[in-house]
Amino acid sequence: MTPMKEDYLKIIFELGGGYKKVSNKEISLGLGIAAGSVTEMITKLTEEGLVSHEPYDGIALTPEGIKHAAELVRKHRLWETFLVDDLHYSMTDVHPEAEILEHNTSDRLATALDAFLNHPKYCPHGGVIPAANGKFDSVSHRLLADAENGETVVIERFLDNHELLTYLNEVGLQLHAKVKVIKHEPFEGPILVECLDNDQQLSISYKASHNIFVNQEPLQD
Repeated sequence: MTPMKEDYLKIIFELGGGYKKVSNKEISLGLGIAAGSVTEMITKLTEEGLVSHEPYDGIALTPEGIKHAAELVRKHRLWETFLVDDLHYSMTDVHPEAEILEHNTSDRLATALDAFLNHPKYCPHGGVIPAANGKFDSVSHRLLADAENGETVVIERFLDNHELLTYLNEVGLQLHAKVKVIKHEPFEGPILVECLDNDQQLSISYKASHNIFVNQEPLQD
C-alpha cells in the first residue's frame, strides 16, 4: 500500500470514519488537498474494499479499512508519545518523524514500544492509541467548527497534522483548554473564541476549526 493511501485511511479514521460517514470536504480540509484529488483516491480505496462510498452519502471505512487504519495509527501515535515523553520533542515536531518511523515498525517492535511506554491511551495531541487487537476507546468527533456561538467547549484533540500543530502553537490554543465560542465569521471566516482560564481571545482559522475536536456532550453547569 502506498503512503498516500495510508494517509487517507488515517485521516478517515481520525475523522470518525470507523463509526460514521465523513464528507469529501472534511477529508480535503484535513489533508489540505483539492476535493477532486480526494474523489479520485476514494474511488481507488473503494475498489480495494477499504472504504465504502455512495455518491452524496459520505465515506466510511470498511472492517478491513478499520483494521489497516488502526494498525497505522497505533504505530504512529506510539512513536509520537515516545518522542515527546522520552526524547523531549516538541509536539509540533513529532508528526514528520513518526510518519517515517511507523512504516518501519514491526508488530513486535510496536508491542515492545507500547510496553515500554506503559500502554498509553492517548498521544500528545489527544488522539486515541488503538490496542494491538485493534480495539480503541471512543472519542468525540465533533468539530470546533460545529460549536454554536455562546457555547463553552473543551478542546479534546487536534488532527495529526504538522502544519496545524505549528499553527495552533503560534496562535496559543492548548489541548484541554476550556473556551467559549464568541462568533463564527461569515463566508468561511475565522472563529473567535475566548480562553476561560486567562480571558484571552483567539481567532481560529476556518480550516483549523475543522481540524480541532471538542467535547461531544454539553458541559454541565
